[in-house]
Amino acid sequence: MEVFALIGPLYRRVHRKIEQDAPAQGLSVGVRAVLDLLREQGPMTVPQMGRAQSLSRQFVQRMVNDAAARGFVETIPNPAHQRSSLIRLTDDGLAAITAVTAREHALLRQVGDDLTDADVAACTRVLSRMLELFDDVEVTGTPPR
Repeated sequence: MEVFALIGPLYRRVHRKIEQDAPAQGLSVGVRAVLDLLREQGPMTVPQMGRAQSLSRQFVQRMVNDAAARGFVETIPNPAHQRSSLIRLTDDGLAAITAVTAREHALLRQVGDDLTDADVAACTRVLSRMLELFDDVEVTGTPPR
């Protein structure tokens, strides 16, 4: 429970900082998440993005619409499904998410003065296991043994 007590406020503060630093790009936290996902995964449908982020399709669609209005994403035909277009980054979208993540990385590098690579690896391992646990709970309704 101590992890959750720290993660919640950290998550909210990081998101506020992203939104404060990104207004020139027109990036809300939701639009930023869409752009980041598309940069990492390539073109995806809105339902695929919703599943990948554990968010509703409707919320993701609103974020995609916001990103499209700013010229950060575009729809392209989906050869696998005629009615569900793929969403992909535009050059402007790639530039925007690259600039935002560069600023975030610069800020986060300030945290690591006394942290070792082993500290970061242990934290990542613990958080990844917690995420896996709750992915299983979300799918099955019960935690794995």
